[in-house]
Amino acid sequence: MEADFHPARADGFAGSVLRRGSVGALLAVGLFVAGCAVSGERPTPSVLRYVALGDSYTIGTSVEPAERFPEQLVAALGPDVPTLQLVANLGVNGYTSADLVREELPALEDLDPGFATVLIGVNDVVQGVPIETYEANVATILDALLAHLPADRIITIAVPDYTVTPAGADYGDPTRQHDGIVANNAVMERLAGERGIAYVDIFDLSLRAADDRSLVASDGLHPSGAQYRFWSERIQVEVERLIGR
Repeated sequence: MEADFHPARADGFAGSVLRRGSVGALLAVGLFVAGCAVSGERPTPSVLRYVALGDSYTIGTSVEPAERFPEQLVAALGPDVPTLQLVANLGVNGYTSADLVREELPALEDLDPGFATVLIGVNDVVQGVPIETYEANVATILDALLAHLPADRIITIAVPDYTVTPAGADYGDPTRQHDGIVANNAVMERLAGERGIAYVDIFDLSLRAADDRSLVASDGLHPSGAQYRFWSERIQVEVERLIGR
């Protein structure tokens, strides 16, 4: 799980084309925004700038870029507004929670995110980082995200169980590592819940790889694009709830 992958970033919005009937649609949007201003509700922008933070599971080690879960999520949401535009995938193979704090959080200032996902913790387990240290780092990560975004624009994601993969035993005793992942997931779920941040549990989906090797990438360790599709489908449900689709 060496850090040999680098963040991907894409800036700029796709241009829009006005068609017959667009004037009426724009008027309706204007009335909606005006109504929100009167009622005090926060209007949802038609396109939210999405930033994905994490490690190899976010950058999609050993799969094509389009097969990564952030990219699959955006594609599944499609163009119907409100929707997400992935402006940066900051994941790096091998990153721990401390690496994310040091290297990824500073990028948020320039990226101006409107939505974010965070999945981090497997390399903390692999490297034997004490759970107390992981908990402190997760608190730092979530609080930093809250400085840029409201709680309903953030999703945390469980760490999958890599120990069921063919190469899983190469990264520590499977039973001990499984227990460490479960413990770290409990920390993320609890700290997210205390802050009103959504937590999407994909742990059970990762266990399917024990019996279905099509869910494992060619390296024998990371999820395949097929497994990431299952993840994105579950995450999509929560995204649509949060953004009001």
